[in-house]
Amino acid sequence: MFSSLVIGLIVGAGYGLMALGIVIVYKASRQFNFAQGEFGTVATFAAWAVLERGHGWLLAALAGVIVGVLFGLGTEFLVVRPLSGGPPVTLLVATAGVALFSIAVQIILGEAKARSIAPMWKGPAFSFGTNVARQEILIVIGLVVVLALLGFFFTRPIGTALLATSQEPFAARIAGLDTRRMSMLTWGMAALFGAIAGMLFAPIDAFTPGFMTSRRLIPGFTAAVLGGITSIPGAVAGGFVVGLVESFFGYLFPEIAGADLLGVFIALMVVLFIRPQGLLGKEA
Repeated sequence: MFSSLVIGLIVGAGYGLMALGIVIVYKASRQFNFAQGEFGTVATFAAWAVLERGHGWLLAALAGVIVGVLFGLGTEFLVVRPLSGGPPVTLLVATAGVALFSIAVQIILGEAKARSIAPMWKGPAFSFGTNVARQEILIVIGLVVVLALLGFFFTRPIGTALLATSQEPFAARIAGLDTRRMSMLTWGMAALFGAIAGMLFAPIDAFTPGFMTSRRLIPGFTAAVLGGITSIPGAVAGGFVVGLVESFFGYLFPEIAGADLLGVFIALMVVLFIRPQGLLGKEA
């Protein structure tokens, strides 16, 4: 039981990172981003390519972040911006198309096979009532660092401008704020969070083309909705809820295949019926 708690918190931290990227895009533009998982997958492939050439994780992580953020900025410039005047469903489908395109390119260039990637933090596992790999601890540390940086960012003028643009875009334009620049900043940040999540999950996941979309995107979306789709603290809370529910349902019903997913569905329905705006979201 205690091991399920530990595993749930670790996986939930990763889901929280995914949900942060989803929430920050929705908060700024009311757009659902189905390419969020691919920001992480593409970044991981870039990091893997650097590691395969004999370099360390420091350079690999830097390459992964740069490639992931560039992918996010490219998505904003080439897909989101030209379609921003259309119906919201158009952008939703477009971001899903970006994800499919990315996965197809990965398969064409790198084949549809699983790869191994070295952990960032090597060494014997820690014991917290159960053995926890150091790489798993890094997922929690990564979330804490991202939250600290976000807290600092939103105390700066550019962070305040981003919040103002997300809350009152028309008033922000009247006040002279560059909304296009804010849009690029938003998508760049979302891509950064996705890149970090992908590189942290890859050493403990099956690292394949599209692995972040196939394995982590839906839990990330569920976490964002559970916590409140416009709430940054809610994204983190939702991530932990999803991680814990998955872990405990898998522990309690080991004989039922997919019990973890069933538990997440039940939790989501309960929250939506009782608090449609999510755990920490606000009424529209």
